[in-house]
Amino acid sequence: MLAVLIPSKGVRLRALLCAFLAVSGCAGLSQNAANPGQLATAQVGPPATPAPQSILPRARDSVKFLVIGDSGTGGRQQFEVAARITEAHKTFPFMRALMLGDNLYGRNNAAAFLNKFERPYAALLAAGVKFYASLGNHDNAALQRNYKPFNMDTHSYYSHSEGDVCFFALDSTYMSPEQRQWVEDELNKSNHKWKIAYMHHPMYSSGQRHGPTPALRAALEPLFAKHGVDVVFAGHEHFYERIRPQGGITYVIQGGSANLRRGNIRRNSAITAKGFDTDRSFTLVEIVGDHMYLETISRLGAIVDSTVIRRREVADPSSSSE
Repeated sequence: MLAVLIPSKGVRLRALLCAFLAVSGCAGLSQNAANPGQLATAQVGPPATPAPQSILPRARDSVKFLVIGDSGTGGRQQFEVAARITEAHKTFPFMRALMLGDNLYGRNNAAAFLNKFERPYAALLAAGVKFYASLGNHDNAALQRNYKPFNMDTHSYYSHSEGDVCFFALDSTYMSPEQRQWVEDELNKSNHKWKIAYMHHPMYSSGQRHGPTPALRAALEPLFAKHGVDVVFAGHEHFYERIRPQGGITYVIQGGSANLRRGNIRRNSAITAKGFDTDRSFTLVEIVGDHMYLETISRLGAIVDSTVIRRREVADPSSSSE
């Protein structure tokens, strides 16, 4: 009598599974499928690039400040950038903010000061952060220079300082001979190690809409070069751009803190060190000794640029005006 062994149900299932894996292995299926509790893993393309890490030293006695430009829209994006700045302030407690003009679009009345400045930056103002404004072409000079929270002390151009750093706020819309003479005199008598100028219109720019301001460059660049200006901030262009050093001076455009001109930076520009024109942003700066640490952050919290700038008289001793 011929005996026929009939395998149990479990044995049959295991046999079928082994046969399936033997075939599917040729099709490139992971054998992790044989283990129901283990997920198969598949790698598509190169590994993701790690998100940039902050380079800010966050030193105890350093000079820390915020840079924003073209910020006074009162719109949702301004409030979103302001909220991101407020969050950054918790771990980077700057007490000074530079405003690069176009601080208030539209009417410069009491409602505008409230809705386009005081409300967006309420948490920073409550924390004691002082804003130092420069004037843009959309700003009412008579009203803004007398608005106490802008700290202009009735002047269209002025200077202020902290530690070894002196800031020169200029009115680039009306660069009169009197203002140019004031710039030269102030730079000449300053004994600060760091000299930082800021204004609304950029002397250098890769923007397709506005571009550089040659007349302003002709008026100011010789003075900046002669008297040891290290960095110049400007707005007007609704994006962020860091220019390759020109004559040893670093020029930075930060005009995207509320408005945005998407895709406006010329992609073939030879002067662009780094550009960001796909979202709004703000810039944080820290000065420790002879080094400036600069970091630009998008509305969504991504670090889109970071760099370290050496003071001109250290990087190139021949640039000293002494």
